[in-house]
Amino acid sequence: MKDKALQSVVSEYSKRISAFSRIEVLEVKDEPNTRAEREAESVRIRDCEAGRVLSKLRDPDLVILLDLGGQMWDSEQFARQLGNWQLKAGQKGGDLVFVIAGSLGPGKDLVSRADVRWKLSDLTFTHLLTRVLILEQIYRGFTILQGRSYHK
Repeated sequence: MKDKALQSVVSEYSKRISAFSRIEVLEVKDEPNTRAEREAESVRIRDCEAGRVLSKLRDPDLVILLDLGGQMWDSEQFARQLGNWQLKAGQKGGDLVFVIAGSLGPGKDLVSRADVRWKLSDLTFTHLLTRVLILEQIYRGFTILQGRSYHK
């Protein structure tokens, strides 16, 4: 993350989330996409990036993929989902993992591996801003589950 202001917000929400759960933010390298307008190259790039993400996952992990083809929830619904996902991941002996795919979208193997596909918005955001939004929503979800007033 090159943007210091967004990095500060990511750090703040990571700190807040750590009161509820262990948190770790991992990044994988983007594939150069100079010829991404070509469909075959676009597929190759998505698949390559998917492979990098998949190499970081364990079988028992519960994977939430940020995906335009995913489901949307309001904050209360998301909080309930978060609680259920956390329980399921724990029962499987895995972690709850949120994945933001590359700028061209997720590769087919990553879509197949996802346990849940989450559409954050109809709007388009940068990856850095998406990270902030996800962390804020996770924190909001935990506060809703705890009955705290933050979410109002």
